[in-house]
Amino acid sequence: MKLNEIMLKNDVTLSFEVFPPKVTANYEAVEKAAYGVAKLQPSYMSVTYGAGGSTRGNTLKIAKGIQEEYGVTTIAHLTCVGATKDGIRQALEEMKAAGIENVLALRGDRPKDFEGEPFTDYHYASELVADIKEFGGMCIGGACYPEGHVESQNTHEDIQNLKKKVDAGCEFLTTQMFFDNNIFYNFLCRVREAGIDVPVIPGIMPITRPSQLQNAIKLSGCNMPIRFRSIVDCFGNNPEAMQQAGIIYATDQIIDLIANGIRHIHVYSMNKPEVVRGIQESLSKII
Repeated sequence: MKLNEIMLKNDVTLSFEVFPPKVTANYEAVEKAAYGVAKLQPSYMSVTYGAGGSTRGNTLKIAKGIQEEYGVTTIAHLTCVGATKDGIRQALEEMKAAGIENVLALRGDRPKDFEGEPFTDYHYASELVADIKEFGGMCIGGACYPEGHVESQNTHEDIQNLKKKVDAGCEFLTTQMFFDNNIFYNFLCRVREAGIDVPVIPGIMPITRPSQLQNAIKLSGCNMPIRFRSIVDCFGNNPEAMQQAGIIYATDQIIDLIANGIRHIHVYSMNKPEVVRGIQESLSKII
């Protein structure tokens, strides 16, 4: 099923992201974790994709398995960094053959060990969106950044670039993680004022280990509220307590979003079925 069809329903959706292994030797463990999430029957699942197609085979294998074994709709990520137009078309053909109807179109970050210029055939995600649209048959999603993309000069420029992506054929947007819901609400107002009217799905990341906190700040530059820093300071040395606190904090964000009329929410599960289960159980009477 295409995600735009799922989002037409008035039901609240709760979806989860999983990521494939970077090396084949880890495939079985990651597949087990991804299938563990699928068993919990989320609204849909997204499966990430390595830069330059480095995990493409595993992405498709896991996404196809989730759909066929558990009947859960999947969306496969597709990045254009280091990619050629022919390579992207081949990737889309492989997705189509695997029964994948949804794709999250991303530019992707410059790979650490990439030699040469990684942005040749594609410079921006909007160009990738346009080619996927021309290919046809796919529901196309994109990423957005409530606190601004780290490479944008300002939020105005960032939102104008986002509108180009939507105008090229992007049918919904999923945000980078954030830890203060007011940031999301303010961002949503700005994109609506800019004429962007597609669904904007908030991305929530449960922080269950202190190391994730620093990685989140480093990767996305997101604001970390003092309230949450205090939680990490208090429970960071107790793994079980930190996991429970992280699940509760993320669940609290989700409850607030639902209470304020947000119908679709995406969770970065970090391949942890126990975290997914904890969130679902906390929302059992709400969703």
